Amino acid sequence: MHIKSIILEGFKSYAQRTEVNGFDPLFNAITGLNGSGKSNILDSICFLLGISNLSQVRASNLQDLVYKNGQAGITKASVSITFDNSDKKQSPLGFEVHDEITVTRQILEEEITPTIQKLKEERSSYLEYQKVMREIEHLSRLYIAYQFLLAEDTKERSAEELKEMQDKIIKLQEESSENDKKIKALNREIEELEKRKDKEIGGILRSLEDALAEAQRVNTKSQSAFDLKKKNLASEENKRQELEKNMVEDSKTLAAKEKEVQSITDGLHGLQETSNKDAEALAAAQQHFNAVSAGLSSNEDGAEATIAGQMIACKNDISKAQTEAKQAQMKLKHAQQELKNKQVEVKKMDGGYRKDQEALEAVKRLKEKLETEIKKLNYEENKEENLLEKRRQLSRDISRLKETYEALLARFPNLQFAYKDPEKNWNRNCVKGLVASLISVKNNSATTALELVAGERLYNVVVDTEVGPNNVHVALSLVEYKPELQKAMEFVFGTTFVCDNMDNAKKVAFDNRIMTRTVTLGGDVFDPHGTLSGGARSQAASILTKFQELKDVQDELRIKEKELQALEEELAHLKNTAEKYRQLKQQWEMKTEEADLLQTKLQQSSYHKQQEELDALKKTIAESEETLKTTKEIQKKAEEKYEILENKMKNAEAERERELKDAQKKLDYAKTKADASSKKMKEKQQEVEAITLELEELKREHASYKQQLEAVNEAIKSYEGQIEVMAAEVAKYKVSKMLKDYDWINAERHLFGQPNSAYDFKTNSPKEAGQRLQKLQEMKEKLGRNVNMRAMNVLTEAEERYNDLMKKKRIVENDKSKILATIEDLDQKKNQALNIAWQKVNKDFGSIFSTLLPGANAMLAAPEGQTVLDGLEFKVALGNTWKENLTELSGGQRSLVALSLILSMLLFKPAPIYILDEVDAALDLSHTQNIGQMLRTHFTHSQFIVVSLKEGMFNNANVLFKTKFVDGVSTVARFTQSQNGKIPKETKSKAKGPK
Repeated sequence: MHIKSIILEGFKSYAQRTEVNGFDPLFNAITGLNGSGKSNILDSICFLLGISNLSQVRASNLQDLVYKNGQAGITKASVSITFDNSDKKQSPLGFEVHDEITVTRQILEEEITPTIQKLKEERSSYLEYQKVMREIEHLSRLYIAYQFLLAEDTKERSAEELKEMQDKIIKLQEESSENDKKIKALNREIEELEKRKDKEIGGILRSLEDALAEAQRVNTKSQSAFDLKKKNLASEENKRQELEKNMVEDSKTLAAKEKEVQSITDGLHGLQETSNKDAEALAAAQQHFNAVSAGLSSNEDGAEATIAGQMIACKNDISKAQTEAKQAQMKLKHAQQELKNKQVEVKKMDGGYRKDQEALEAVKRLKEKLETEIKKLNYEENKEENLLEKRRQLSRDISRLKETYEALLARFPNLQFAYKDPEKNWNRNCVKGLVASLISVKNNSATTALELVAGERLYNVVVDTEVGPNNVHVALSLVEYKPELQKAMEFVFGTTFVCDNMDNAKKVAFDNRIMTRTVTLGGDVFDPHGTLSGGARSQAASILTKFQELKDVQDELRIKEKELQALEEELAHLKNTAEKYRQLKQQWEMKTEEADLLQTKLQQSSYHKQQEELDALKKTIAESEETLKTTKEIQKKAEEKYEILENKMKNAEAERERELKDAQKKLDYAKTKADASSKKMKEKQQEVEAITLELEELKREHASYKQQLEAVNEAIKSYEGQIEVMAAEVAKYKVSKMLKDYDWINAERHLFGQPNSAYDFKTNSPKEAGQRLQKLQEMKEKLGRNVNMRAMNVLTEAEERYNDLMKKKRIVENDKSKILATIEDLDQKKNQALNIAWQKVNKDFGSIFSTLLPGANAMLAAPEGQTVLDGLEFKVALGNTWKENLTELSGGQRSLVALSLILSMLLFKPAPIYILDEVDAALDLSHTQNIGQMLRTHFTHSQFIVVSLKEGMFNNANVLFKTKFVDGVSTVARFTQSQNGKIPKETKSKAKGPK
């Protein structure tokens, strides 16, 4: 069996259909420049024969096998090979009757994407589409119900206003009753004419059209009037905002003016004070002038006196200062003498005192350090004792609760629930417990009814995978439970109503719209199927009450145990801190006592007393020196003043005239200043009056804005009232229209806004539902264009095929054990076959190596002391010398050894076709030529297709194919070799090129 022809289309560099015909049954060669596509022919053969590792055909995925990755408009790659099957010995099983076999393999873009993955994506889109549809349906009903309820409320709120308007209309109708009678008569005639006309053209259709036209007209008119009133309201609102803005600006201006008035008033008060001071200065200047005119003079205190009197006062001051100076001098001498004597005595006893003082300072520093460490501990005294007392109390409470819990379990054994773990490492959190232990009754009066509702299901065990019906009804609202138990609670309580008395229970149970089992608080059961149960109930405590009591005790016990655990941890943490605190506190007390003793010792020492006397003497000396300095200054000032007064006495007349002139100047200055202050004060008063007038004008303007704002508010109220009336009309029309459009409103209207119903507007926000509904509508339109509605069915079929394949796989795995037993039997035959193969390969190995390297020989031999089963090693002879190690050979010789071994193994059981891709690349020309001759002589029953760039190789081939790269596409030309290995110029023929 060998290849006769190859057809390439869209495969790698062969963009268009290319036929490669005329393959020789034995030796074919392919050559060409690098990148011309010669190796792509070999890749196509490997691809067609079903190679799974794409890297061996130089591709990372199937898309790489398509010409330019499918980017040039070519979306498929196809390879077809025709095999010559004339040799029936090599024919595949079942194909013996065919002389030729053609195999085609192609890649389509649709086949690249896995079908199962595509169907799963389509299924997820379809499921999302269904989910959106369900949510749209639910939210649509919720949102429409909310809109209907709003419209109905608006209609009811405006009923009274409509009634008043109707009363006015009735009065007007009474006033125009006479005109109405005439109109009625005319209407009767019109009706008779219309009846005749209706009979002819169909009165029913006409009346419906008129009603529709009238309704549309009324709706349009009402809506137009409604929109107009809204515009008027918006205009008035804008006007009000403008007025409010003006009022705010005026208020700011008014506040600024008031602030300015206050500032000017404060300035006016300052001017008044200045004016008063200037007036007082004027009066003082006038008085001084009068005194000087009378012959008096002013002393340092400003009092008026004669010069002689002032001189006598100065003499007295000088005498007093001299006396005080003498006394201070004597006191200073005595204190200085005493200080010298005391200092000598103190120096003698200074050493011992300093040591005690240094010891005291050291103790104080240690004491401060201990205080810092105590503060860092942040420990409160008696905290440990308080915690221990709290622990004792918690232990007593836990013991009491445990006794209560065990007593309850002993009294009511049916409350217990225990089980063994079904497997190792079982997660006990998966088992929640009995239904009765997982709920809390909101109202104890409903326990009997709830027990009848649940029945024996109260003792059902709830696990985290429990799933019940999806119905949620009123009985659920009477119990409390964790959110994770929702499904289990719905299963137990979700199909029954609880009523307060028998009458209500009977009405609910047998209502045609409900027809659901009902239970009263007293325990009577009404069933729509015709059964009624009740009567006197057992006086024993309710099982739910028992469970509630047990649960309360268990919850309290759990809380107390958590508190005790936290307390134990806190005590363990506090123990080290308390011990350290006690040690530091003891050290601090010792240092405090030591410091007190040292302080007392220092205070009672002679040195300390002498030091205090020294300080007192130093203070006396400083005071005496200050007194001497002060008396000298007083004496000096008095003497200087006496000399001035004495000079004045000598020049009395001239001095009097000078003082008189000075007094006149001061008087004139005071008058000028007083007049200026009075003028400024008058100007300020005029400014205050002007600003006060502006303030009054602003206040009047503000009041005017306020009146306008009140008028606008009245207009807004009027418009709002009219809008409410019109909104009622619009809502009435909207209600009637929604009732016609949505038939389900009448049936479910009584549930709108009811808690725990599908239309609970508190739990389900209508506004959010409206927004969500709009988004879902958009999503629905988007998904509707792309969703594959058949994805579910197609996926089911694919999964069925997958399951069938998995079943077959299990059958194969079962057969595996039988095959393994057979393998053991074959191992012995394998060993025999291995010896035969070794002998044959060894013979061919030496023959091929001798052909490739004339004068040399090679063989495969088992290591010394071992068999063929343990392994084989190379032995190479160059001439008459045998090489025991391959490292003694050159690189080219080692390559020839490896190639000889591979070819000898292939020759053991020849394949129909061999493909070699530039195996001679690393060899020189002589060895390359020898390889070609070896292939011709040794492989006479197999077809070789060799890619080579060396003439020594491809000149030995019977047929040579040359590839070229023209305009981005590979082409192939065929040449027939002559006997001497050269290519005749006239006899070469090309393979069919692109079509």
